[in-house]
Amino acid sequence: MSLGEPTDGVRNAAPVARRLAGMSTDLGVPAVLSPDEADRAVRLAAPRGYCAGVDRAVITVEKALDLYGAPVYVRKQIVHNKHVVSTLEDRGAIFVEELDEVPPGRTVVFSAHGVSPEVHRQAAERSLKTIDATCPLVTKVHHEAKRFAGEDYDILLIGHEGHEEVEGTAGEAPGHIQLVQGPDDVANIEVRDPERVAWLSQTTLSVDETMETVAAIRERFPALLDPPSDDICYATQNRQLAVKEIAHDADLVIVVGSGNSSNSVRLVEVALEAGARAAYRVDDASEIDEAWLEGVDTVSVTSGASVPEELVEGVLALLAERGYPDAQAVHTAEESLIFALPPELRRDMRAAEKAAGQA
Repeated sequence: MSLGEPTDGVRNAAPVARRLAGMSTDLGVPAVLSPDEADRAVRLAAPRGYCAGVDRAVITVEKALDLYGAPVYVRKQIVHNKHVVSTLEDRGAIFVEELDEVPPGRTVVFSAHGVSPEVHRQAAERSLKTIDATCPLVTKVHHEAKRFAGEDYDILLIGHEGHEEVEGTAGEAPGHIQLVQGPDDVANIEVRDPERVAWLSQTTLSVDETMETVAAIRERFPALLDPPSDDICYATQNRQLAVKEIAHDADLVIVVGSGNSSNSVRLVEVALEAGARAAYRVDDASEIDEAWLEGVDTVSVTSGASVPEELVEGVLALLAERGYPDAQAVHTAEESLIFALPPELRRDMRAAEKAAGQA
């Protein structure tokens, strides 16, 4: 399915015109769209889908399989998308929850969400070859946690209990970090010195919700120290801004992403807060309920930061089968950031290339 040209949020009539010109009945007479179908529009958020950190992590596993051969073990899901995980499993990746499931001496990749120093220690104890695919923006938060702890600050980490990213960051300074899941937790915060309090956050949260929590914390602790830059990653912010643009007058917003993807779940919430009449998250087109489309003219579509584009294309194809026009892309930001692959993997790739050249 082809995508329309960027718009300013107003549906371009060209796709409907193309369909009117190209459709015909069995009698050879040009077909006429019903009034309901002619009023329909599909808007597609841009940017959407893979961010630089996810792209790097997925390629890391693919390159590791090419270089070392199967199996390559991966601690936790490399990214929070079941289709990505299934595809990599088909190629020979084995996903485990903890390192004691990895045979000693084998290769293990750490996921994009990051791990604590304790996990690195366990890997060394088991003589595992490790490749760290932690997103560099998550690594930045780890460095900030270590710096604040080194300066003896109490650190308030805004995030969701049990999320791998939160566990990894908290593990950098367990004696200094306490989790704050939202404004309702602020009243229960206890610190040693109200003048030495700093905050950090999980990178995939809702920007608005995080700032609400920060404001509540600052009301209790006016001397609250901010991180050097916002911890919410650029991709999370861009995707939330994009969904706001396409959701404000949409009858239906469809967010493609897995249920354990924090940033995908947040996109549904942001869409509803922005004015969408209804918003749902689906892993793929097969999860779309036909009842959602009843009486719906404007459908807006986006995807979380760990979602392959082919899953979005499947949703657009289903909408086309139901009589909706070609999607019109609504651009709110351009993304060109690319992260280098993990240094340990690049080193081994260079060594393999050199050996192949000498053979």
